Amino acid sequence: MATSSPFSSLADALGKLAERIQPPDWLVDESQHRLVLFLNHVLMQEPEAQARLARQKGRVVRAQWRGFSLQLAATPAGLLELASSAKPDLLLTVTDESPLSIAREALRGERPAVRIEGDVQFAAEVNWLVDHVRWDAEEDLARLIGDAPAHTLASIGRGAREALHKFVAGVSARAPGAARDGSDQAGS
Repeated sequence: MATSSPFSSLADALGKLAERIQPPDWLVDESQHRLVLFLNHVLMQEPEAQARLARQKGRVVRAQWRGFSLQLAATPAGLLELASSAKPDLLLTVTDESPLSIAREALRGERPAVRIEGDVQFAAEVNWLVDHVRWDAEEDLARLIGDAPAHTLASIGRGAREALHKFVAGVSARAPGAARDGSDQAGS
């Protein structure tokens, strides 16, 4: 008799609910504008990333997952802007439909599976950005509250992240079908 995890049932229920409930257009638009501002803030801290992105000026990448999509264009300044509904040069589609599965992968430090269509060179540049550009939250906090408190808060955040990673790893190891490579099977 096959048993299913309550988490998989919850994931299925949440997935069905998310299909029916769509945020209003104004909220999607505002969220996308805020995301672009944040991405540009992070890019401005990385001159190499800006230089690489500037070489791709005018190129459009579209990222999509389920019913949500975001279309961005590279600017001559090496930043991003929301793109019109023009045909994208690169299409990135997250193939996993489950939000809980994607969250679980993210907590493990993994990327979700993505289908890539379009310009290979542009895809390589986007991949480089994803691999090398990181937000230095501690630096931004230090500008607001000073170096010492920012360092303390960042240390607490890193500790919480490590605890969450350990928790997720423990739950995943106990979940049915979690032993993919057989490394955690008995016999040693």
